[in-house]
Amino acid sequence: MRTIQLFIAFLGILLSGLLPIEAAGTKDEFVVVIDAGHGGHDPGAIGKKAREKNINLSVALAVGKLIEENCADTRVVYTRKTDIFLPLERRARIANNAKADLFISIHTNALPKGKIARGAETYTLGMARANENLEVAKRENSVILVEENYEEHYAGFNPNSSESYIMFEFMQDKYMEQSVKLAKLIQTQFRTTAKRIDKGVHQAGFLVLRATSMPSVLIELGYISTPDEEKYLNSSNGVANMSRSIYNAFVSYKDQQRKKTTPQPTAKTEKQAPETPTDTAAKQPTVKQTKKEEAPKEGDKRPVFKVQIFASSQLLPNGSSKLKGVKATYYKENGMFKYTYGNTTDYNEILRMRKQISDKFKGAFIVAFRGEKKIDVQEAIHEFKQNSNK
Repeated sequence: MRTIQLFIAFLGILLSGLLPIEAAGTKDEFVVVIDAGHGGHDPGAIGKKAREKNINLSVALAVGKLIEENCADTRVVYTRKTDIFLPLERRARIANNAKADLFISIHTNALPKGKIARGAETYTLGMARANENLEVAKRENSVILVEENYEEHYAGFNPNSSESYIMFEFMQDKYMEQSVKLAKLIQTQFRTTAKRIDKGVHQAGFLVLRATSMPSVLIELGYISTPDEEKYLNSSNGVANMSRSIYNAFVSYKDQQRKKTTPQPTAKTEKQAPETPTDTAAKQPTVKQTKKEEAPKEGDKRPVFKVQIFASSQLLPNGSSKLKGVKATYYKENGMFKYTYGNTTDYNEILRMRKQISDKFKGAFIVAFRGEKKIDVQEAIHEFKQNSNK
């Protein structure tokens, strides 16, 4: 019996190093999720001597250790503590299940052979206004290509196609202000504590940030493709300086948030009645067809806009629960059945329709057609604006 108990205890310790922790914390805890990008069969960017996945993990563990040793009121959750592969949606789910107050994803940048760059930068969720930012997002999102059934999991999102990123332009991130605040604190620390080149705070369409329900940032520590940057980031000194910078920024952010949320003495408050099942059901979002939809007429050559909501390798049966009650049509592309909602030549209307179903399909994005042929959505938007100005 004693042997069995020891074996179970040992197994628990072993698994704690292999599996991410997802239990929700108590109300008094500040919960931070630290995500070491890439891992397992996904090495991330590769330098002459180092691999991104290992640099990311070293810094992530060092940040977590600093928080655990110095912040008694904080619980650290790691998406991974060892060299394992996790899909992007799984990383976000870990943070959501933990009811985290903060999500910090740690990565290392790279450029094509022959190009040199130096410095650290921090991203929040949004539309990539610069081509450089878009390329960073494409590289980090391309990890989904090694996931099974990635097109189904991400509604047909193509990480290498610029048109897929159009959806980020219309996403209203209610945590944007807090995310940017943390990002600025991190960049300040990189500049002052680690003495690194400050490449600033940017926005880009990162899938791992899109699915989180809390303030979130994605850090690019430096360039593994630049020899001196690779050497620094792969050194114990580099790991210590970068992790200390992130830790200092985290403490400043947490202290600011705690001051904001500290309850002030108030007069006697009335208790609210608990929600009934009927109340909860009534609050669930519903999808209704909007009245102003301008459907294309026969022979109309203008671009037609639709909202892509789901992709499947097989044709879905009528009334499939995967479509969540939405009346959808589909088109075939690259062997996939891609389901869409809405059908209008009015770009402003399709924006409203996408917003209307965003609660049901968070990854929904706009696509465009001319007749039966799919066309570049940016060109379609440009044409719509030109026609509207006539």
